[in-house]
Amino acid sequence: MSDERDAPEAGGMRIEAELVRQLAELLTQNELTEIEVEDGDRRIVVKREVHVVAGAPAAAAPPPPAAAAPAGFQASGASVAPASHPGAVKSPMVGTVFLSGEPGAKPFVAPGDQVKEGDTLVIVEAMKVMNQIQAPRAGTVVEVLVVDAQPVEYDQPLVIIE
Repeated sequence: MSDERDAPEAGGMRIEAELVRQLAELLTQNELTEIEVEDGDRRIVVKREVHVVAGAPAAAAPPPPAAAAPAGFQASGASVAPASHPGAVKSPMVGTVFLSGEPGAKPFVAPGDQVKEGDTLVIVEAMKVMNQIQAPRAGTVVEVLVVDAQPVEYDQPLVIIE
């Protein structure tokens, strides 16, 4: 009796479907987009496509009323995708994002805040190192695209500044 682990693919590599299923579950559980496993000359890469929906996170405070919004402030339903927005500040690494310096503290920035070049926007923890992500220029925070303790990918938009 033959099962899928014993049936070689066209290239001669045996693929263990259960291992692939387990790797796919790990992707979902840990909110990753890619995982790779090597065992001798065998290498398995499992990827998933993630679709980011623009908008304020559920845990975020509601945006200020339009009458009080600073000049140039856009509602979170902006027509430009966050990744291609010219004011997007992107994560320089894979890690976990934190919106404040310690649990329960006030976030570094919120929509409508004025920031100066070099101000801390968020912290991305990578390999137990806390990396301050700073504003590349002065402007107004239009949108915070992440929630506290969220895993982030390299080049993922974190904040939009105009």
